[in-house]
Amino acid sequence: MEINQKKGIIEAILFAAGRPVNKNEFVLALEMTPEDIDSIVKNMQEEYRNENRGIELIEVNDSYQLCTKKDLYEYVYPILDKRNKPNLSGAALETLSIIAYNPRITRAEIESIRGVSADACVYKLLEYGLIEEAGKTDLPGKPMSYKTTNEFLRMFGYSSLEELPELPRYKLDENKQIVIDDLIEEDKMEAPNPIGEENTDNQIADIEKEKIE
Repeated sequence: MEINQKKGIIEAILFAAGRPVNKNEFVLALEMTPEDIDSIVKNMQEEYRNENRGIELIEVNDSYQLCTKKDLYEYVYPILDKRNKPNLSGAALETLSIIAYNPRITRAEIESIRGVSADACVYKLLEYGLIEEAGKTDLPGKPMSYKTTNEFLRMFGYSSLEELPELPRYKLDENKQIVIDDLIEEDKMEAPNPIGEENTDNQIADIEKEKIE
């Protein structure tokens, strides 16, 4: 089977499915190794990027999906969905971030971090399909925990949670507040020497003298 024919089969499956298709499903359908599937998909992704196409091929947790390109959203949305465009408040985004960085977190734990009730935000995120229930915990009362969904990854352009930006390191004081001064001092300590470690005291003095002149 030629490579172009395999690409056509993968494209047809993704188009017909209308959902993320797991890599193993392609392995069974095409009788190929996962590595070969990855190679073909990456080639297809590059073609979609280089050509003036309205769709793109994204990866979400070992699955692939055909989607319209994000910069064409304003043209597609009014045709397919007449509802008001969903908007997330700052509080909802904050709650979503907490859940993304803390899978299987409970509502009480979210509220402990934010300091306010999280009920409305959790309900809204569930309604939008950005989070889902992750099972009950072993804590007293066995509260429900939450985690982000593949829809969250797709919407924010991540293939997995491992691609989330790394959080800054910080310390808390006795009032559970971030110690900003320590963050600033740490940044100063880690800043590279602009004149290089190899410069001697005499070289530093020469540089300062040039600045004065």
